[in-house]
Amino acid sequence: MNKLLQILFFVLFCVGTAHATKIKGHVYDKQTGEAIVGATVVMENPRRVTNTGLDGTFEFKAVATGSASISVSYITYKTITKTFTVEKEDNEHLKFYMESDSKRLDDITIKSNPVSSTDQGARRLEKNATQVMNIVSGKAIEISPDLTVANVMQRVSGVSIERNSNGDGQYAILRGMDKRYNYTLVNGVKIPSPDNKYRYVPLDLFPADLLDRLEVYKTLTPNLEGDAIGGGINMVMKNAPGKFQVNANLSTGYNQLFFDRKFASYNASDIQHKSPYERNGKSYSATQNDFTKGTLDYQYKNPAPNLIGSLSLSQRFLDNKLGVVLAGSYQNTYRGSNSTFYNNAVTGTDAYAVITSKSYREFSEQQQRTGLHGKVDYVFNKNHQLTLYNVYVNLKNQQLRDAVTTTYNSVYNPTAGNAELVYNTRSRLTEQQIYNSTLHGDHQFFNDKFKVQWSAVYSSAKNDVPDNTSISLNGLQQHFQSSRTTLVNTSPVNHRWERNTDEDLAGYLDLTYRFAIGNNKLDVMAGGLYRNKQRSSFFNNYTFSPGAADAGRVYGVDFQKYTDLNLIVTNPTGAVANPLTYDASEKISAGYGMFKYSVSKLEVVGGARIEHTNQGYNLLFPAGEIFPKGSEVYTDVLPSLTAKYFLTEKAQLHASYYKALNRPGFYEIVPGKVVNEEFQERGNPNLKRALADNYDLRYELFPGASEQLMVGAFYKKIKDPIEYTFQADATRGQDIYYTPGNFGTAHNYGAEVDYIKYFSKIGVKANYTYTHSRITTPKTTRTINAITGDIQALSVDQERPLFGQSEHIGNLSLLFKDTKKGWDAQLAGAYTGPRINTVSQFLNNDLWQEGFIQMDASAEKRFKGGISVFIKANNILNTPTKLFIKGTNPENDKINEDLVKDGHTLIRSDYYGQSYLLGFRYKFN
Repeated sequence: MNKLLQILFFVLFCVGTAHATKIKGHVYDKQTGEAIVGATVVMENPRRVTNTGLDGTFEFKAVATGSASISVSYITYKTITKTFTVEKEDNEHLKFYMESDSKRLDDITIKSNPVSSTDQGARRLEKNATQVMNIVSGKAIEISPDLTVANVMQRVSGVSIERNSNGDGQYAILRGMDKRYNYTLVNGVKIPSPDNKYRYVPLDLFPADLLDRLEVYKTLTPNLEGDAIGGGINMVMKNAPGKFQVNANLSTGYNQLFFDRKFASYNASDIQHKSPYERNGKSYSATQNDFTKGTLDYQYKNPAPNLIGSLSLSQRFLDNKLGVVLAGSYQNTYRGSNSTFYNNAVTGTDAYAVITSKSYREFSEQQQRTGLHGKVDYVFNKNHQLTLYNVYVNLKNQQLRDAVTTTYNSVYNPTAGNAELVYNTRSRLTEQQIYNSTLHGDHQFFNDKFKVQWSAVYSSAKNDVPDNTSISLNGLQQHFQSSRTTLVNTSPVNHRWERNTDEDLAGYLDLTYRFAIGNNKLDVMAGGLYRNKQRSSFFNNYTFSPGAADAGRVYGVDFQKYTDLNLIVTNPTGAVANPLTYDASEKISAGYGMFKYSVSKLEVVGGARIEHTNQGYNLLFPAGEIFPKGSEVYTDVLPSLTAKYFLTEKAQLHASYYKALNRPGFYEIVPGKVVNEEFQERGNPNLKRALADNYDLRYELFPGASEQLMVGAFYKKIKDPIEYTFQADATRGQDIYYTPGNFGTAHNYGAEVDYIKYFSKIGVKANYTYTHSRITTPKTTRTINAITGDIQALSVDQERPLFGQSEHIGNLSLLFKDTKKGWDAQLAGAYTGPRINTVSQFLNNDLWQEGFIQMDASAEKRFKGGISVFIKANNILNTPTKLFIKGTNPENDKINEDLVKDGHTLIRSDYYGQSYLLGFRYKFN
């Protein structure tokens, strides 16, 4: 009987398959030939529905032979229907070509098309771009684990990031060129930096969900500003599509670091943003009553959950002529790190540093990040359009750092648990903000032959650190029991104000005229810009000590809290005379000429840019500096040439040469010194700009929707590169300071591979960059004088990589997308190889950052009605930041800690913990 059933089942199966087969097809964009991801495919009789996969394919199984009808629909495309006969075999090559259904105004397509934020749109822009560039689409950002632009940047080939004190990305390093060699744009307009020292922009200021896409320029053309040796970062903000749209999300989560310890905070509500000097005048003598005690009122508790949300609204009015988009983002997160730092010094004639003390630090940071974006565009007709966009970002970081330092002196006995300690707590509120407003016009004349584009720009940036307070106490460890004792002898309490503001007024003009030469096209372009930047910088510091009657008071005995202390202001008028109190200006005038010549298989873009720089400063409180006022005036001619050769419709060769510069920041040329916590810094009024010749060659293949293969090489020759080094004072050799300088000629070259491939529901994104750079800088080494027997210092030249450059950088992301069931998932890993973190004064004692892997993940499930639920997990491996010296001193063996491994000496390790978010998203249209 069982055998009869098996035979019957086999016969029925054969009959069924004899009259049923499968259908497999592709859906393409008719204009570009690119596959369309996520299109809805419907087969009738009986009705069955599916969606195209990541490679644009769809499939129906067990389809009966005979007549069939399939319709395909997708947003912004016309629905198409095809009727055909299903054969027993060969139904796997159906192709559907969809035409755009974009709304038109007098035969001009609205540019704010939602497709521009998709992966397909990003690949299309990369393919058509004159510059060598990489683009991350808004859709890719949305479903990624990344919350800020800085973290998005780490996914781009050739890019590594520097972390801030809580482990989030902050600055981007492009192709081994430090953050100083890059600039940041918003909608193509350069924005100022709120940083009090440098001109590069902290990218953790920007919430990622405000972006339509992120563009990374790796080469320049004459119409782009010329101070980007490494490249440029352009944040294209959200646009207004052709219909009403709502996009909202709300999420909450926690940082795993605070499962194991408390979050430390203080009362910042009554902080005075202006110092007593500013409030009362320069002759005012401050007392303890002029300072809030809230910055010394420390609290330790479990933090509230993180809260993150965003909302964007967009619509077109007046018969689609007026487009409006409003977007906002708010992030309130609690982050931190556990850090161990080993202070070290090179003594005598030792080859490597000896560890002198250990500082264990716990950082607790509440970050409130706000972003607002508004854009209005009005299309008068097909020839004239005006756009006004405004963006405002604000990051408020309330940080408390608890540190305890163990000195490795004669008292130190790790076996008995005895040591001398110093307790230091710092409360710091930092507020950074950037505002940009741009009015832009697009105009066409003479049947589109002549185009005029212009922009009027106002930008401002501010960095405010009010009442930065620190307090230091002596301590003891006896029999493994630690306690605080008395205030340290010298300046135990400090209250410090720092503030700087930048204001930029700029105008841009671009003119283009198109000539027809037979079947070829020649565009001739000219234009320029003028920018007036004004900076003001303020610094004020007050030091406190106990009175004679309170000098020996013991913590826990004579006073219970720091707010109980009675202190005397030792400099009642405040220390204002320092190089961080100054006014500065920078005026940039630029003009360019450029052409673009296109033939059937070749496109050539070339020309030159001229930039004139007038940069100056004025110390408001000079203290004997040789140059209390100074200026630098110079003019640079920056030629460039770019060529694209089209091998096929989907493959091309992209070659480029351009010359670029890097200007010093204001702080870097202001003379004088600033005593920071770990070393002294000095400006260099003789610092020169760096100039570089840049060469690029890249093979680019775009085989399908969202897919690419890019293989390229680059070379940079940098004249007078700017690097920071430790130097000895010319008259007081024991005074060591950190200062910028120019160091000959540096070379930087490498190769990149960028690969994106999709297999129906599975996708792979991978890139790898090899970078090799060399620069020669002076170092100090000590020897014994053969005649006198004294120790003498010698200066020697050492060749090393550029600061911040990693030899190996790689990314690998595994993607899963099921459009029909509404699933998106991603596992993303980023590897950054070892790189120099701090350049030492001494030979072979540079601090290197250990190579690390950052692993993140995200997943999203969409439901009907535009609702979706998502989860994001960051730093899954709890990857630390570790610094080391490539060598070891035998004296370090006396420390009862595991610091030496593979001949390297550990100097610092920072752990940040994992972060998790759970949220929901709502989309309408």
